[in-house]
Amino acid sequence: MNEEIMKKLLFIGLVLLATLYVAGQEQNVDSLVNVLETNKLLNNEQLQVYVKISEYFIQENYNFEKGISYANEGLSLAEKEKDKLMLSSFNNYLGVAYLKQSSYDTALIYLNKSLEWATNANDKNKELSIYSNLGTLYKEQGNYSTALEYYLQALDSNENNELTAKTYANIGHVHQVLMNFDRAIDYYNKALEIAEQLNSDNIKMGVFLNLGSIYSRKEELDKMLEYNTKALDLSRKLKNKLWENACLMQLATYFHKKNDYEQALKYAKEGLLIAEELGTPQELLDSYATLANLYINLNRYQEADIMAMEAWKTDSTTVHFGAQIASMLVVTNINLGNKEKAMRFLRKCIELFREGNAKSLHDSLSEMEVKYETEKKEIRIASLEKERQLYVWLGVSGGLLVVALVVMLLLTVRNARKQRRLIAAESLQAGEIGERARIAEDLHDRLGGSLSAARIGLKNAESLQTIGDKIDDCIKEVREITNNIMPRSLRLFGIKGALEDLCVQFLNVRFHFFGEDRRVQYNLEYAMYCCARELVSNAQKHSGAEHIDVQLVQGKKHLSLTVADDGCGFDEKNVVKGDGLQNVRNRVASCRGKLDISSSPGRGTETVIELRVEN
Repeated sequence: MNEEIMKKLLFIGLVLLATLYVAGQEQNVDSLVNVLETNKLLNNEQLQVYVKISEYFIQENYNFEKGISYANEGLSLAEKEKDKLMLSSFNNYLGVAYLKQSSYDTALIYLNKSLEWATNANDKNKELSIYSNLGTLYKEQGNYSTALEYYLQALDSNENNELTAKTYANIGHVHQVLMNFDRAIDYYNKALEIAEQLNSDNIKMGVFLNLGSIYSRKEELDKMLEYNTKALDLSRKLKNKLWENACLMQLATYFHKKNDYEQALKYAKEGLLIAEELGTPQELLDSYATLANLYINLNRYQEADIMAMEAWKTDSTTVHFGAQIASMLVVTNINLGNKEKAMRFLRKCIELFREGNAKSLHDSLSEMEVKYETEKKEIRIASLEKERQLYVWLGVSGGLLVVALVVMLLLTVRNARKQRRLIAAESLQAGEIGERARIAEDLHDRLGGSLSAARIGLKNAESLQTIGDKIDDCIKEVREITNNIMPRSLRLFGIKGALEDLCVQFLNVRFHFFGEDRRVQYNLEYAMYCCARELVSNAQKHSGAEHIDVQLVQGKKHLSLTVADDGCGFDEKNVVKGDGLQNVRNRVASCRGKLDISSSPGRGTETVIELRVEN
């Protein structure tokens, strides 16, 4: 009996302790995990422990792998117990975890399940919290109108609680992104008023930092300094290193705008120390790049070169940051008299954009050539088989004449299908060869001239600004050329990553993915990407659509792409088919896939492509 009482007291104490911990106190969570592993708790007690552990790893520690694992265990137990509130909680945690990892479709599934269970349990407060999370999901996707709808539903309460303050702050952030700075400030002030009442330093810290960013954009530098300083004080009070680093970088930006480079250097160096302590690549990269830029403005090129080289070591592959850092290294080495090193990094700028694209194009063309030769051989074999069959059946008696005619007909149909695939393959190969010629011409005519100008500038020791402008022109030319070939993400991450990168370029295009994310044959990925790019381009140019949805479904045996828009549509019987749509048909035919286009005037267009995946 005493042992049972002690066990209960231990459980209650640990749960109370877990509710009071701050970020970084992982010891308390370890204690809860140890208690959970004893298997001496009742099911409802285990559920409460799973909630605390999931909340810690997902909301505060950002260890999503562990958080998702514990949330799934809790979800299984909640399903066994049929506990509606717990089912809502664990689905909500899973939704938030996938949201923070930018897996928006998966996050939406869990958040909708969470909302359904909260509604069944008649828990209004939980419903409002989920509405806020749904608003954040749509905000992150750039669907700001839907985000505002959910945030307004989350405000359906007269209570001035933490959720209301966070929701006001989120609405302010939507307006900040949309450049509606005055409205953003109004909502931030509402959030700040409630945060003051609740004495919530976390909310105040975020609001202060965002207000500082707004006043930076408005060039109201005094207010920028005021709010950034407040945010920095709170980040240090809360010992939140990530936020402290962000505040220090904003203060470095403030003094940079004021041309006070020494103060800017002071804050940037402090931020670098924190970034090195955190060890996170993004914070390190920002700190190194900021310091390199400041040193260049101070004409301290040796120190600028050191910082830029550290940034280069941190990330020399990303097109945007890698090219920016390489450009800094060109500038520093020109001024240090290291022309050879400057030329090397000038070439790195170009290679960074071009890297992998030539190989991808070559591989694609090689595959098409092999496919072309294979199709020719298959047609020749079919033709010989047809002749053989013909001569055999000519000697058969009249009783078998009908059978012979049927076989001949089947062979003719089969041969016609082979011929159509060959034509499609030839058309596709011709298009690839034409694309190769166009790229070669672009590289020679556009990029070659710009590089030559930059080389002459280096030899003639032209001004820093002139050389920088020429380098920027080179980078712009290479970006345009490479974007017309193929995204690097297709080769590295496959069709899902490439389509995500394609869709994020357009404000009105949304991407959805369902199924198992795994690599398939490269020719299928390449064909699917080219079709998606062509269909999205057609919708943007001709349909006048407000929304375009791109959906990829990946199964074990099939890869399915759907591109749907709410544009003007067209009459399938009377429309004049252009080269773009014919290219799509050819690519699908070359992969032996299926293509279905459904459209009518005023009802938009939906195109479905299905390709069979070989094991």
